Amino acid sequence: MELRIPGRARLIARSLILFAAIAVLVGGLAVWKFGAIRQAEAAATNQPEPVEVVTGAVAAVREHREVTTSIGTVLATRSVTLRNELPGTVRQVRLTPGGVVEAGTVLIGLDVSVEEAELEALLAQAELAESTLGRVQRMAERQAASAIELDEARAARDVALAQIERTRAIIERKTIRAPFRARIGISDVHPGQFLESGTLLTTLQGVDDAAHVDFAVAQAVASSLEAGDVVEVFAGNEEVAPIRGTVVAIDSRVDRSTRNATVRARIDNSVEPLTPGASVRVSIPVRETLQAVAVPVSALRKGPGGDHVFLLEAGEGGQTRAHVRQVQAGPVFGDEVMILAGLNGGDTVATSGSFKLREGALVQIAGDAVARAEGAR
Repeated sequence: MELRIPGRARLIARSLILFAAIAVLVGGLAVWKFGAIRQAEAAATNQPEPVEVVTGAVAAVREHREVTTSIGTVLATRSVTLRNELPGTVRQVRLTPGGVVEAGTVLIGLDVSVEEAELEALLAQAELAESTLGRVQRMAERQAASAIELDEARAARDVALAQIERTRAIIERKTIRAPFRARIGISDVHPGQFLESGTLLTTLQGVDDAAHVDFAVAQAVASSLEAGDVVEVFAGNEEVAPIRGTVVAIDSRVDRSTRNATVRARIDNSVEPLTPGASVRVSIPVRETLQAVAVPVSALRKGPGGDHVFLLEAGEGGQTRAHVRQVQAGPVFGDEVMILAGLNGGDTVATSGSFKLREGALVQIAGDAVARAEGAR
């Protein structure tokens, strides 16, 4: 008699066989993976710890003072706009734009022929009045002239002398001279030109060994400044050495629209003279001088936890390891950054290559590696 297995039973049998095969396969893979992991761990145990090569720098203690900057304008210590007081016709002009003149040099001479003729007449009148006074004085000594006649003669002489001085003053005022050693600006005055009183002639900028720089600062900064404080004036790019300036005056009022106060500093203008009106950058100290630590900019790292550096310290067996040190970074000067807190002078920090480091990483300082290589040779 033939035994027949129902179709449902055959399907269950096949599924069981398939599950058994999969279980055997998974078990085999697990055994193989476990063995591979054990082999990798054994290999890693025998391998040396990786070493990161970096350059190091020693933190140096520096004096630091917080500063602010402002745009300033160079001014001559003495500057005038030259105008004529009296009207007249130009007879003489010595205005060379850009030229330097000494104090007392005649720049413009107006026509004074009429005044000179009047002066001659007044001199003659004064001589006559002096002679008349002498005769009246001698007559008064002999009681031949009254006191009134003597007073009138003396007054006539004094009036004549005063008229002479007045005419000479007019002549002098029509001769315009340089009030100090100065550089002449652009002018448009020519001989024969008639000038009304108050006509703009030119500008004179004093040529001195010093100059002024006016700049505006916030009222809080102005209140912290006083005469004698030192500022730095930059006339060119950052590569040019700054000019040392000294605060000489602080405006007594604050501008109501900007809340800034004007400060004036005096600088040495003898080595590289600055042109009046030129724009310069002024660095102004705003706080007391503090002690800070300077490290190369490449040593400072940024992260989610804030600014930090990698401190290089000798560990067990003389090996150097990197440790994360949180710091408070300050301003940057050139290729150095000021560390205000978190680092001490003399600490060694990683610079170039610090991006590769992590906490506790074994490092080799590049200079030490070179030294060891040379020693081995």
